[in-house]
Amino acid sequence: MLFRSLLLLAAGFVALGIWQVERRAWKHALIDAVATRSTAAPVAAPAPGVTVSADTDAYRRVRVTGRFLHDRETLVRAVSDLGSGYWVVTPLDTGRFTVLVNRGFVPPERRDPASRAAGNGAGQVTVTGLLRVTEPGGGFLRSNDPAADNWYSRDVAAIAAARGLSNAAPYFIDADAAPNPGGWPKGGLTVLRFSDNHMGYALTWFALALLSLGAIWLVLRKAAVAPNKDS
Repeated sequence: MLFRSLLLLAAGFVALGIWQVERRAWKHALIDAVATRSTAAPVAAPAPGVTVSADTDAYRRVRVTGRFLHDRETLVRAVSDLGSGYWVVTPLDTGRFTVLVNRGFVPPERRDPASRAAGNGAGQVTVTGLLRVTEPGGGFLRSNDPAADNWYSRDVAAIAAARGLSNAAPYFIDADAAPNPGGWPKGGLTVLRFSDNHMGYALTWFALALLSLGAIWLVLRKAAVAPNKDS
């Protein structure tokens, strides 16, 4: 019984180690793809109806022109390299469709649009940034609460519904670091670093598999010695 349990443990640890090796290969492919997409020449932001896939389009560099609807901005809680605060997510009306743009970060004292009015111009603008997939379900271990206007993730569909946006693109755009008048919001803070601990995890699982095999050897050795003692 003990032998079978140890054998199952060893097989399970090996399977987990192989899974982590496969995850490492996937993560490296993702890192390479994001590096390529995020530094390529910008392309036109896709209109609603065009299929957008996280596997092929996330972090793609895009460009779009329109007018910001500042009266419908949404503040989403954020932690950035500049500290804790909010992402300023503002609809951009392109004339053909509306797309949510994460214009960048503001600290808590800049939460009120009046404190950064210089950056909320009414003219036509061209935004260059990274295409991001929607973030449903909330964040910071908390769910979005549209009724209370408390947002913890950039859930495109929920924000569009709460702000009464029609023909909204199913993604949002992280604006680049081009400065806004008055200095706020501050864009270009998209995190492009991905944790890559899979090899360490794989080695841990393989080490546990070896320990299990070692325990199996001890069990077999003990079983072999016991009959000799009785004889």
